[in-house]
Amino acid sequence: MTTLLTTLSVGLAAQAETTKARCDIYPQGEDRASLVTPCTFSQRQGFVTIVLEDGTSYALIPSPAEAATYTDQAGRPVGREDGLGDQGVIDRSANRSIDVYWNPAIGSASEPGAQEPAQASVSAQNGTPVTYVTEVSDSRVVVQITEGEFRFQGDLERTSGNLFQGQDDQVRVMYDRDTGRIVVINAVTGDEFYNYFYSEADEGAL
Repeated sequence: MTTLLTTLSVGLAAQAETTKARCDIYPQGEDRASLVTPCTFSQRQGFVTIVLEDGTSYALIPSPAEAATYTDQAGRPVGREDGLGDQGVIDRSANRSIDVYWNPAIGSASEPGAQEPAQASVSAQNGTPVTYVTEVSDSRVVVQITEGEFRFQGDLERTSGNLFQGQDDQVRVMYDRDTGRIVVINAVTGDEFYNYFYSEADEGAL
């Protein structure tokens, strides 16, 4: 299982068989995630279990005949893709794909004892962007983020709990209202641009 071993060697080599991650769920044919949520990724003797924060689980059984190929609990084929490089893996079936990122990015800071993910290199070099958050309704906020030549302004919709998400043609923005964490990633490649904490007391809200 060359692809599986390659992708897991970076993300899991120094970790236990179960690791905290972030899962982006894409319905079939969609290029926008319907859900971005903390999750756990487990692998034991080739068998994979992905459990989302809301308790939804996906069990993948490895194929004995073909590398990076599984069947889910309903017997449907699932393919493992390495489009995320060393940042994670993609498990794609006929009706959905699950992008699993080893860096949880959102949600981990709200759990007792969790370690903070490393800051993105862009954020570390250029500082924290100027950020404004305006609450439009209980399920929607408007976010403006500027730093140097970077600019994002758009709506973020509530996905689950106090997690909000939105994107434009270039970036996807995720906001964990409980912890104040804002994560900005490339909407196409998944590369992380910013990972920082927003404080209304420090930055001010519109």
